[in-house]
Amino acid sequence: MSTGDDPVDDPVGGVVAALEEHLLGETPRLTQQQVAERAGVPLATANELWHLLGFAHVPDDEAAFTSADVRALQLTSDLIRLGILSRERQDGLVRTWGRSFARLADWQVALLASVAAEVGADPIEGLLAISDEAVPRVQELQDYVWRRHLLSAGSRLLAEQGAGPSTTLAVCFVDIVGYTSRSRTLTDRELVSWLESFESTVLALTVDRGGRIIKNIGDELLVVADSATAMADIALELTRRGADPDDPFPAVRAGIAYGEVVTRLGDVFGPVVNIAARLTSVARPSSVLVDLGAYEALAGRRHEDAEEAEEHPPERGSDPAEHAGGYRLRRLRRISVKGYSRLKVWVLQDAAL
Repeated sequence: MSTGDDPVDDPVGGVVAALEEHLLGETPRLTQQQVAERAGVPLATANELWHLLGFAHVPDDEAAFTSADVRALQLTSDLIRLGILSRERQDGLVRTWGRSFARLADWQVALLASVAAEVGADPIEGLLAISDEAVPRVQELQDYVWRRHLLSAGSRLLAEQGAGPSTTLAVCFVDIVGYTSRSRTLTDRELVSWLESFESTVLALTVDRGGRIIKNIGDELLVVADSATAMADIALELTRRGADPDDPFPAVRAGIAYGEVVTRLGDVFGPVVNIAARLTSVARPSSVLVDLGAYEALAGRRHEDAEEAEEHPPERGSDPAEHAGGYRLRRLRRISVKGYSRLKVWVLQDAAL
């Protein structure tokens, strides 16, 4: 006779157990205490790392772990011993791993489930069957992409050596205009598809012009480039496409700031990043605003020259914009935004328009 815990009465539980064995390499049989002991790591440290990775609390007497968890703790201990994971770096790095892989796993499982549904398979059994074929290939591909990005990041780091703890970058936020109203008219599936299409288009255009996407924040993307020129080209092309009624790409606005930023765990921080965000929040639809740093890099004007130009505005009827390097830079009145008073701001446009 079957019980409530029998896989016959609980098909979902049976598939989860099969997935555990398939993905983890064996059926969970170890408690967290046993994992810590076998790895030679204090239990408190094991618990802390488990939580930093984003996993829920497991009762002390629950056999929820495998030898893969022992190996993971041993590897972590090795990185600490080698000085790569210092106490200051450990929390941030492990938490970043947890967040990144949790988001990636959610998307991948949803993708596999949708594929199973498309071929008419039972969602539960289909997920297990597809994962058996897909997971090894996805794992190998992820390792390849990671190594390629390591090479890219390492090359940038070597090129930037000697520049100190900060790096000079052009930082840009790209924000979808009318996102809230548009999202209310879409189903969840349509909204996800729309956002993924937006991110894919920005990614392709950004990479082609030498930039890279740092992260997305809701309907907003944070993009960086080594040069102000590359970033200007990216932002202008995005706003141009968004303003084209025949292009499905949504209308966007952008703000660019240029200067020294602090990089940590793949993210960027500092006043330059904050200013770029503030400029985006006040930019008009289909427009690009740039700060003083970006203006100087694009126009080749020193700070003192910019001050003098502001003290002597152009005569009425004349074109207040400057033309430099294929760009048109039109100075606006200084603006005050949260955290920054009287910012010098220019509207960036393509000189050919």
